[in-house]
Amino acid sequence: GAGGTPGKGDGGAGLGVTGMEIGPSPFSGNYRTQLWDKQSESFLPSTPGLGMHVEVKDPDGKVVLSRQYGSEGRFTFTSHTPGEHQICLHSNSTRMALFAGGKLRVHLDIQVGEHTNNYPEIAAKDKLTELQLRARQLLDQVEQIQKEQNYQRYREERFRMTSESTNQRVLWWSIAQTIILILTGIWQMRHLKSFFEAKKLV
Repeated sequence: GAGGTPGKGDGGAGLGVTGMEIGPSPFSGNYRTQLWDKQSESFLPSTPGLGMHVEVKDPDGKVVLSRQYGSEGRFTFTSHTPGEHQICLHSNSTRMALFAGGKLRVHLDIQVGEHTNNYPEIAAKDKLTELQLRARQLLDQVEQIQKEQNYQRYREERFRMTSESTNQRVLWWSIAQTIILILTGIWQMRHLKSFFEAKKLV
């Protein structure tokens, strides 16, 4: 499905980070930046010369996208590993720190699945009729639903494995506690018996 996630970052270099847990699917993000204006004491649209670097990491920490963009733009990639992805946007422009006092606001809009497709552009490129375009949309939606179902099954299996592992650890910990209590009781009985024998009370 589609989702919008705004990200804001204020700092010397300007930073916006967001984590999203998604399954294998196409992914796109649209962003725009605003610089802090001291005179108006508000954020204004950034100058075109501002550079933004976008980096995306998959759940394994592997970089799937690392590219330089302008003050606003659109980036796309395809997720092959299900799980939480990390998106980092930062500016490498030193002029921002001088003119904006180091404050940068990043607006990030995220779309996942068939919502990343620009269907008017696809229709014009492939010369599709309205019916063909609608069929294409339905096929993409069905494919995305199937991917989401597979991803939910994957998450359910992962959760079940985690639950079973936790239950097994709890069981072994309970067994270990019981053994420790039994051994402690035996040791205490032997110690008390030796104490009474030494005192000739028994």
